[in-house]
Amino acid sequence: IGKNGEPFTFYKFRSMVVGTDSDESRKHKVVQFIRSESTTDGHTKIVDKSKITRVGQFIRKSSIDELPQLLNVLKGDMSLVGPRPCLPYEWEHYEEWHKKRLSVLPGCTGVWQVSGRSAVGFDDMVILDFYYIQNISPLLDVQLILRTFPVMLFGRGAH
Repeated sequence: IGKNGEPFTFYKFRSMVVGTDSDESRKHKVVQFIRSESTTDGHTKIVDKSKITRVGQFIRKSSIDELPQLLNVLKGDMSLVGPRPCLPYEWEHYEEWHKKRLSVLPGCTGVWQVSGRSAVGFDDMVILDFYYIQNISPLLDVQLILRTFPVMLFGRGAH
């Protein structure tokens, strides 16, 4: 789901075994996360690590799995910097104030990605997105892009 709740085709390298996207237990955990009902072991990324392929572990840690999103940027569905897009079943469980985070084009990187990623709770992620939306500028975009490279190289906050 992209700007203003509009669906779009999101490009990404597959890092998990086929069928994980339809895993009802994962969807339930995501809904709990959105509702802030649970966080596990200090990390809030909802992933069953046993379903990540060996290659997937590497491409996730280095964020290589995100590179195809540059096609989304070229198509105009996404920006280089902005809030992360969400999946349709996630959008259905957003509260109204959560939905405002997608009042701008979603991005490949943003404040959340360089601020701890998987260690940041959902409401805090939304607040970081609001910070970006309220302070959007070419300078902030450049700063966030530059801060993204160390995150990609060293895999900070990635799971």
